[in-house]
Amino acid sequence: MKGRRALGRRFGWLWAAFAVSSYGTGFGFGAFPLIAILVLHSGPTQVAALAAAGRAVGAVVAVPLGPWMEFRRKRPVMIAMDLIRFAALMSVPAAFAFGGLSFAQLLVVSVVVAAADIAFKVAGGAYLKSLVPPENLLVANGRFESTTWTSIVVGPPLGGAAIGMFGPVTTVIADAVSYLLSALGIRAIGGTEARPARAAAPRLRAGDLLEGWRYILGHRTLRPLFLNSIVVNGLIMASEPLIAVLMLSRLGFAPWQYGLAFAAPCIGGLIGSRMAHPLVARFGQRKVMLTVGALRACWPIGLAFVQPGVPGIVLVIAVQLGLVTCCGLFNPVLATYRLEHSDPDRVARTLSAWSVSSSLSIAALTAVWGVIAAVTSPRTAIAIAGVVLLATPLLLPRREKAPRTAGEQAAAGVT
Repeated sequence: MKGRRALGRRFGWLWAAFAVSSYGTGFGFGAFPLIAILVLHSGPTQVAALAAAGRAVGAVVAVPLGPWMEFRRKRPVMIAMDLIRFAALMSVPAAFAFGGLSFAQLLVVSVVVAAADIAFKVAGGAYLKSLVPPENLLVANGRFESTTWTSIVVGPPLGGAAIGMFGPVTTVIADAVSYLLSALGIRAIGGTEARPARAAAPRLRAGDLLEGWRYILGHRTLRPLFLNSIVVNGLIMASEPLIAVLMLSRLGFAPWQYGLAFAAPCIGGLIGSRMAHPLVARFGQRKVMLTVGALRACWPIGLAFVQPGVPGIVLVIAVQLGLVTCCGLFNPVLATYRLEHSDPDRVARTLSAWSVSSSLSIAALTAVWGVIAAVTSPRTAIAIAGVVLLATPLLLPRREKAPRTAGEQAAAGVT
């Protein structure tokens, strides 16, 4: 890349809104599991159930939102989802202040936030495709990805320190406020967003709910990428609450140490996201996706060997550094490929089906691994997830050689 590519004032506001909410989310990293463990004294099964139920029910609630958003302006949807997340999260510190916080409330808030997250990401992805020229999509997605990982580097250690000094719901308040600021930033984008034209019937039909899945499963390269993505994400995230229980309850790590162990390696995500554009320009979009998609499955098994004290922290940091570097490189390339290969009138439904499936996969696998942890131990369950992950590269596309996209050609200087 020669210099920094300017993407315009409107993208700048979108990026700023994304950044502030990302930093809020990073600051609140693992807030609900921590509250469940430290305030409500929940065990591994309940912590896993909290993560699983929120994602599963939230995903089901979000199913009709993709078809509904397809032919509507995306900015108002994004603002509404930010405000919903703000209100839902603020109910947690309010209940805690009056001594009424319960596990049931955490579940309900998890559902609302999960559904709003999916709707926001779907609307944001479709809006980005209309806002940025095709040749700049990878650059834009790379900036979003680098912001995500930077926020995780900074947020969790500060969040862990804030919990230690001010109490367990402090980070929830900060996360809620970040969504309010994000809504203001999206509103400041300005300009006129055209309403997408609909050639079909004006009303939402039952068949529209499955259109995103039909499109993905009928696409020769989106289909294997979709299957690989939901399995890998599900297995990685299924281990997250188990690692929290193992490190915080079984091995005696402090919250700030837990946050640091998962925050410091996220510098690798920043490095990976910055490498995406030049590597695609040199080696091609498909080759980068397949190579890095296989490499990211090799790291998580190392978390099964974490021990108390400094050696445990060092091991977690090393494993996470390798994993997030691969993810930071893979994610923007996949996001760009997905946008480029989705028809203009199917973007929201495709992104919605992908997000819903990912959330359901994470929820299902988190629940299963919670049971495995209860029957065996958190460490054994983490090891099993790592072993299964080693087989996931088999789901990546192998034979089809896709033609270069407009964005890939632009990155390589091809006209």
